[in-house]
Order: sequence, then C-alpha cells, then structure tokens
Amino acid sequence: MTPPAPQSLTILTGASRGMGAAMARQLLALGHTLLTLARHPDAALATQAQAAGATLTQWPVDLAHASAVGQRLREWLAHLDRDRFEQVTLINNAGVIPAIVPLRDAADAESTAALRVGLEAPMVLTAAFLDATRAWRGQRRVLNISSGLGRRPMASQAAYCAAKAGMDLFTRCVALDEAGQLNGARVCSLAPGVIDTDMQTQLRGADAAAFPDRGNFEQLKRQGQLTSPEAAAARVLAYLARSDFGDPPVANVRDPA
Repeated sequence: MTPPAPQSLTILTGASRGMGAAMARQLLALGHTLLTLARHPDAALATQAQAAGATLTQWPVDLAHASAVGQRLREWLAHLDRDRFEQVTLINNAGVIPAIVPLRDAADAESTAALRVGLEAPMVLTAAFLDATRAWRGQRRVLNISSGLGRRPMASQAAYCAAKAGMDLFTRCVALDEAGQLNGARVCSLAPGVIDTDMQTQLRGADAAAFPDRGNFEQLKRQGQLTSPEAAAARVLAYLARSDFGDPPVANVRDPA
C-alpha cells in the first residue's frame, strides 16, 4: 500500500475575521490541514473545507483563558500521527485593541484582555506547541503577527503597543532557545503592514482629543494606502514560506528576500 502523501498542519488563532479569516481561506486552498482557534466557528470556512475535501478543525475558545487552551493544544497534538506532516506551523494572529484612551482612563478589564490575548496567549500557545512537537521530524515554524505599534509608541494605546513589543521580544528569546535544539523551530514576529480591518475603522473613529494620531490613520485611508485583508494574508503566507523565515526573528513583511 502506498503511504499517504506528507501534509502541512497549521494552527491559526484569530481566524474569524480580517486577515486571520483570509489566511484561513488561503491555507485551506493550499491544502493545509487546519486548526483554527477563535471565539466562534466559521460556517463558510467549514463549507469551503468540505467542498475541497480539506481537513478543518475549529475550536471556539476564549484566548483570555490561555492556560486551558494551551493544555488542550498539547493533548491534541500528542494524539496526532506526527509522521504525516512535513511541516507544522503555529500562527499567533489574534489580538485585541482596547478603548483608545490614555492609560489613566483605561478600564482595567480592557487592558488586561489586550495583554492576555495579545501577549499571554501567544506565549502559552507557543510553549505548548514547541513542547508537543519537539520530537516531530517535520519542519516546525511559529509565526507571531506583530505590528509597527510594537516598535514605536502611540498615545492612547499603551496596552496594545506593550503586547506587541512583548511579542517581539519573547520571539527573540524563543529563537535563542530553539537555535541549539535538534530540529529547532524557526520563529518570527512579523509586522504585516497597514491593513484595512475593523481595527483601522476603530482608530479613525477615535476621539481626536484623546488620540493625536487619528489624522494619520484617516490619511492612510484617503490615500488608498491600506492593504486588503486578502492581499495582506497572501503576503504574510508568502513570507512564512520563505527559506530564510526566522532570520531575523523580528521582521517586516516588506523586508526583501
């Protein structure tokens, strides 16, 4: 009997809208076995997978409670046939933008949620992924979706900027951890560019008195400088597939090959 062809397995958070939803659709079209982690399952994505004969698993989860999700991911990966997959990838895409106000006016619950979903969950899921796949023979990759706002400060977005800055630095640390390991994972924290998503709408609609950068975001929209979620997803997945992925561990999607 001919053994089954090797497959690619991708685990994707934040797959319910925007660039995350576009990445999910494109990954299924590429034939990936896909596990999505989002608040709600996507019926259209399930229909696409069924029509294509693709393998899709959707977990409705709250990433603000990352410890339980991380343990579930460990157990799920442990029960897979690891020899089926020539590549296994974790994409930490989910994020939360809290109210656009100075930190002194921010609700504690919103700041906490932004940090839990944007920083704590990627760390916990990365740990679970690397632990559960450490003996796998296929290539392992972790893609953390960062932001230019993790690399420069912005008024009234302390929690979001801090989460993305933390993502960049923990990615650098994990790259050092993995560098000396047998089949160590390649990891990268990638800024995907400015994308036309709900976040951009929220930024343009903020109170100008509390958000000095509002005009800059309005200008980006007027000048047509926002990338569509579909185009951004394609660029990010192309970067993920690059032979030099992870070198450097903190990058921008616009970086030349």
